Amino acid sequence: MKIDRQEIYRLAGFVGVAMTLAGFFRYLILGIWVGEGFIGKLTPALLIIGAVLVVVSAVFNFGEIIGFFRGRQGKLGANTVVLSLAVLGLVVVANYLGYRHHKRFDLTSEGLYSISDQTKKVVANLSKDVKVIYFNKEDNQRFSDLMKEYKYAGSRLSFERIDGAQRPEMARQYKARREGDIAVTAGDRNEIISDISEQAITNAILKVTRDNLKTVCFLEGHGEKSLSDTQSSGYSIVEKRLKDENYQLKTVMLAREQQVPSECAALVVAGPKQSVTPPETAMIGKYLDGGGKAMLLLDSETNPQLDDVLKSWNIESADNIVLDVSGVGQMFGAGPEYPVVAEYGSHTITKDFGRTMSVFPLARAIKVTGGAGGVTPLLTTSENSYAKEKITPGQQIKFEPGKDQKGPLTIGAAAGKSVEGKKEARLVVIGDSDFASNGVIRVQSFRNADLFLNSVNWLAEDEDLISIRPKSVTNRSVTMSESQQRTFLLLSAALMPLAVIGSGVYIWWKRR
Repeated sequence: MKIDRQEIYRLAGFVGVAMTLAGFFRYLILGIWVGEGFIGKLTPALLIIGAVLVVVSAVFNFGEIIGFFRGRQGKLGANTVVLSLAVLGLVVVANYLGYRHHKRFDLTSEGLYSISDQTKKVVANLSKDVKVIYFNKEDNQRFSDLMKEYKYAGSRLSFERIDGAQRPEMARQYKARREGDIAVTAGDRNEIISDISEQAITNAILKVTRDNLKTVCFLEGHGEKSLSDTQSSGYSIVEKRLKDENYQLKTVMLAREQQVPSECAALVVAGPKQSVTPPETAMIGKYLDGGGKAMLLLDSETNPQLDDVLKSWNIESADNIVLDVSGVGQMFGAGPEYPVVAEYGSHTITKDFGRTMSVFPLARAIKVTGGAGGVTPLLTTSENSYAKEKITPGQQIKFEPGKDQKGPLTIGAAAGKSVEGKKEARLVVIGDSDFASNGVIRVQSFRNADLFLNSVNWLAEDEDLISIRPKSVTNRSVTMSESQQRTFLLLSAALMPLAVIGSGVYIWWKRR
């Protein structure tokens, strides 16, 4: 039997391609290039022998290969191969660019599937590595998706799920006691939480990465808003939200302390009903002159006697009440005594507010006097607003030309100035304290909570925390009265089907 060498060379080429592919896929599956023993060296052996056979086959069949590509079928085949390689190359490049520069879009109105700007800032600005460990034998898809958003926001955060029953030593190391616990750790600091919400996770990250907690002081002794008051007029929600952002809170009575304590990163004067005494006013002024930070919330129809402090900052509080007759407030169950603000100054506190709204019950106007310098009007009412000196119960509210001040009006301002060299004193003045009370701040349609918290963040020089906080799902359920239900049933079950049937009969009759 005569042996056809060309057939052998062609067969060697096919065998070489098969061995090369086998070695390539073996490496992809096992992820090991060279192991121990004969089996461990099988991958490089397959690739080398296969490559040699392909080269030998190509060399001894070179003439046939050239002849094939010169023919019509060869040219068509070559074009097909080139086009296929080009498409494959484009797909590879597109996937590589998508991996390196990927962008996610959340089309829900509340941003339910995206982390907030606040969290993105915290994670992006991490100064140390943070590990989040979820102790559970089963994966939680919602939590895993949330952690992908965190990892996308910053490279210094990592996530791992561990079955505590299979690895009890890890549970003991991170002090996880039950299934579902989440350990947030940075260096030698560790925080255990069981809530998989974004707020809880971000707060835990702040706790393990911040070297010290800042103290926000609240003035008391003049009828100010109380942090422990859970009524609609109290500040208990403010207390919780500030603690969630890892601030320590302290009440200060200046008549007893004789100075603003040095540990106060910011001093909040929340709606004093009685006048602050001249010595106390001098203490607040001295605190600011030394580089302190303060937020003065001054209600209408009160006289807090803080004019000396405001004057040194080129700010005045007007003795009036701001009213808004645009009707916007009525959409939320509020009257003209609740002016709505949708115009915000260009400032760090309000830079992300856009065209959102805030409401200020029974507010007073704030005036920025000449030579304002570093003073920025923060909150401006609409053109349909105006200020009256006072209103009495039962009085018909209407604008009186020549007597009332026409809007737009400023009801909030922020200011900063350098003192003692490198220090910067900061001041926020708002003509209302009720905007942050429990009854108002819980309404998610308004940005009152963000305004208060952002103001504290700016005063405490925690600009990385300033943002719009996460929002909960909007309730879009429809509640109908009994008559509305009957009307809907009549339309959907009777009139609409009859209309469809009638249209069909009419078309049939016309085409008949």
